[in-house]
Amino acid sequence: MIIAAAGLDPLLILAIGIGIVLSLIIFFRANAFLALVTAAMVVSLLAPGAPDEKMKRVALAFGEACGKFAIVIGLAAIIGECMMQSGAADRIVRSSLRLFGERRASVALMLSGFILAIPVFFDTVFYLMIPLARSLCRQTGKNFLLYVMAIAAGGAATHTLVPPTPGPLAVAGILDVPLGTMILIGIMVAFPAAFLGEMIFSRWVNRVMPVPMRPLLGTTEPEPVEENRLPSLGASLLPILLPVLLISADTTVDALQRIQAKRQPAAIADKTTPEVSTLDRCRAVTAVVGNPNFALLISTVIAIVVMQRQRGMNFFEIDKAVETSLMSAGVIILITAAGGAFGKMLDVAGVGEGVKGLFAGEKGLSGVEYLFLGYTLAAILKLAQGSSTVAMITSAGIFSNVVGEQGPSQLGFHPVYVATAIAAGSLMGSWMNDSGFWVFARMSGLTEKEALRSWTPLLAFLSIVGFLTTLGLTWVLPLAG
Repeated sequence: MIIAAAGLDPLLILAIGIGIVLSLIIFFRANAFLALVTAAMVVSLLAPGAPDEKMKRVALAFGEACGKFAIVIGLAAIIGECMMQSGAADRIVRSSLRLFGERRASVALMLSGFILAIPVFFDTVFYLMIPLARSLCRQTGKNFLLYVMAIAAGGAATHTLVPPTPGPLAVAGILDVPLGTMILIGIMVAFPAAFLGEMIFSRWVNRVMPVPMRPLLGTTEPEPVEENRLPSLGASLLPILLPVLLISADTTVDALQRIQAKRQPAAIADKTTPEVSTLDRCRAVTAVVGNPNFALLISTVIAIVVMQRQRGMNFFEIDKAVETSLMSAGVIILITAAGGAFGKMLDVAGVGEGVKGLFAGEKGLSGVEYLFLGYTLAAILKLAQGSSTVAMITSAGIFSNVVGEQGPSQLGFHPVYVATAIAAGSLMGSWMNDSGFWVFARMSGLTEKEALRSWTPLLAFLSIVGFLTTLGLTWVLPLAG
């Protein structure tokens, strides 16, 4: 087993790093950025290398992580803010409710939360939609808990599994998973979890534990926006769907090129077949417009234009809206990049080799066993310190070296499934140390006991379904060819 320069076993360095993160967050209430940066620096000091390089490589890894995540996170935050202010988010919710009707209102709320949580952070989605749940409860006189749990199921699933939200975005970057692949597989994993979470679990909890809608002290019910002041459904959905389509198109063309190269390597080399030249011309376009940074930039421009047209804003007001969104994005970028630096330092310390060494037998671990290990580690980290993003980034950093060396042929499936297993694990164990717990409880007027009996098991249900779906997809759609 690899021994670090300081004479420490890599697994001991891993334990020290995780211990620093957990102790600073849990006992000293430190910000996740400070905890992750501190852990990254300590791990780097304990890892092999020249003394004058140990701090430099932390900063370089931090910058490398920013290069992967920062633009996408910043643009996604602007899109979310613009959708809120323009009424686009409101339009999506109202259209869903109109489509499904009052009897299936919980399905509409789940779908709306599922869609909106792709570019908008979970707490913002929940804040936006909770007045609708209260309004529906006033109309029907029942099912308040079902409505709020449906919103939570849809929002939490995509927030944790589908980029460009920071957690899955960071995991995809750390594990070198193409963003388009992470988006598509993330949606395929998240939707069954959200759907079953609403159709089965939330309805069951609503029956066995009916919770009345209570007035929220110190708050006033927001006035609904007039219908004619909202943008069209097409304009509302465009900032979400367009980047997904562009990024997915580039991923698809790239995959077709790889398949073609395997089947006709000689023809690809001299560019003699018309099929190859067609693919090359398509890739020349999709590589630009399907680049996540460029695709999100196009979407951002559209979202700003929609906001300006609906609200009649001048340039100063648009600038203020953008600045507001970037202030919240800056904190997320710092935390995500710090987590990326921490993961890189774990790699430098030889933790990946150390993890493999634990299971070094005749055959080592199978691909499915890696999925179980990643899922379990993320779940334990989430339970211990409360942040899904920290749990995901830390787990992905530990497994980055292992997954990179194994590859699809050794795992038996694409590394994206390691990413979704880790993301699903980070849903488990949400309780009072998780900010999402308090967002759910306070905005819905539930007591702590009621939230522990509804929100906590709901996310555990989403976590288990997400992991089982991941396992199923590795057999049905391994993407290992």
